[in-house]
Amino acid sequence: MPVSVPRRSALRPRSARGTARRSSVAPILWIPATIAVALLVLPLVALVVRAPWGQLGALLARPEVSQALGLSLGSAATSTLICLVLGVPLAVVLARSVDWPPVARRLLRALVTVPLVLPPVVGGVALLLLLGRRGLIGQWLDEWFGFTIPFTTVAVVIAQVFVAMPFLVLAVEGALRGSDSRFEIAASTLGASRFTVFRRITLPLVAPGVSAGALLCFTRALGEFGATITFAGSFPGVTQTLPISTYLELQRDPDAAIALSLILMVVSVVVLVSLRDRWVPGLTS
Repeated sequence: MPVSVPRRSALRPRSARGTARRSSVAPILWIPATIAVALLVLPLVALVVRAPWGQLGALLARPEVSQALGLSLGSAATSTLICLVLGVPLAVVLARSVDWPPVARRLLRALVTVPLVLPPVVGGVALLLLLGRRGLIGQWLDEWFGFTIPFTTVAVVIAQVFVAMPFLVLAVEGALRGSDSRFEIAASTLGASRFTVFRRITLPLVAPGVSAGALLCFTRALGEFGATITFAGSFPGVTQTLPISTYLELQRDPDAAIALSLILMVVSVVVLVSLRDRWVPGLTS
């Protein structure tokens, strides 16, 4: 005679079944959490409410706005490409150099992530001291080649790379640490070279992490202000990016500043929504 096994839910006590989906958050925590959400969201709501929607098209069609937008998109795309070329190998070094002393790995990771916590203006000053006309490297570039970097479009790209690359490195390193290294070991055992393993195995495995890091990198570069204005200045059509133009327009034409702010906010929201399941592991809809 077959024996019927009761379902697991039937074995669960009635009280436990009734409270399985009950929130475990203490009610008192909702008060500071609500205040925190208000502090983060209400400024964005005010930006949307106060936006001059009727004049938005005319404001964005101004030549100076078009110049700033084109410069920002072009420099952000260029800096993201540079970050991909340089940052992905750096992330592989951080994640796969298991034979390094732990102290050396921690020190290198700390140095790579310093721009995340460094005030952007300080980063701009540091770039000036390195690449300025009297900087550690810039003086030789000026003396030997007559080439100066500060206050040029190249300076904009360098400043964006400086502040944005850590986002890409951390995203790719996290993807590498979470990937299954057995495929790489198997490919090496079968005779594949290290570069072949990297190109044919490692990169496809961490492609979602690379794309997520690239989007974060692009967004950070697009919104960079402090290091750019310190190292590159604010010359229309040359170094005046969208955030710098927004700051300047706030003093001359607040409506134009609001319109430019909306562009930056929309780009940031679109990127974060697209990264919803990649940026934060385990986050699902």
